[in-house]
Amino acid sequence: MPLDTSTYSLALLRIDGRRWNELRQLRAQIRTQAAADGSAYFELGNTKVMCVVTGPSEDGKRRGQGGGASSASAAGGAAGGGGGAADILVSVVVGGFSTVDRKKRARSDKRIVELQFTLAKSLAAVLHTHLFPRSTISLSLHILSQDGSLLACLINAATLALIDAGVPMTDYLVACSAGSTSSYAAADESADPLMDLNNQEEQELPYLTVGTLGSTDKVAVLVCESRVQVSRLEGMMVTAADGCKNIREYLDSVVKEKGRRMIEEGAIEKGVSMAMDIDV
Repeated sequence: MPLDTSTYSLALLRIDGRRWNELRQLRAQIRTQAAADGSAYFELGNTKVMCVVTGPSEDGKRRGQGGGASSASAAGGAAGGGGGAADILVSVVVGGFSTVDRKKRARSDKRIVELQFTLAKSLAAVLHTHLFPRSTISLSLHILSQDGSLLACLINAATLALIDAGVPMTDYLVACSAGSTSSYAAADESADPLMDLNNQEEQELPYLTVGTLGSTDKVAVLVCESRVQVSRLEGMMVTAADGCKNIREYLDSVVKEKGRRMIEEGAIEKGVSMAMDIDV
């Protein structure tokens, strides 16, 4: 594995100039839409996602409005809203301008359905949905631009929006992708891991997406859609977990900064109990 030193060989740099353990530029905002219960914008390199949260609301108000969306609940699967925990309804909308080919995807597209189901099941495991029985939490995610690490960006944007909406959760659910410098067919045992793959790297190299809880190494999401040797898997997962810690620190700073601005603007009173830890 290449060493992170001040004198770094140019031969070890990736196509966009990053080292193996560097993230692309991060940018995030919360409360981007005042009319929504919760909203957020997350940008990782050229992958840009916007998320809007509605709820928790009673099932009757949301019934019939979730066409093409995937739902899940902590009580078990995609059950309807009659259980003791809130249902999580996820809808992913891909902008026709988000890719170079400007391909318009239908809501029933297999790839979109897979993303919605993965997001719904992942969030159901970390949200305290038992506090909102017979309710629905709806998330609408809009993909504005795609350049790799799409699932990770969707998870991070959803986490920020849910925090803005005040929905209780165990901890931050943050995700990052990681890959290997050699393809499966090459069978190179000395291949090095790569953090945060862009679109070109995802098309050529095996990769996976890991989601962790907070600053711990507890894995909540693990999605691998590529063929990869078992000997490389551990290094890829460790690299992705390190990326999750860096992203978690950034998201935490965004939330705290928003809380400080709310106090300064008088939106909330200093000392009022909040769902975030703010150092004033």
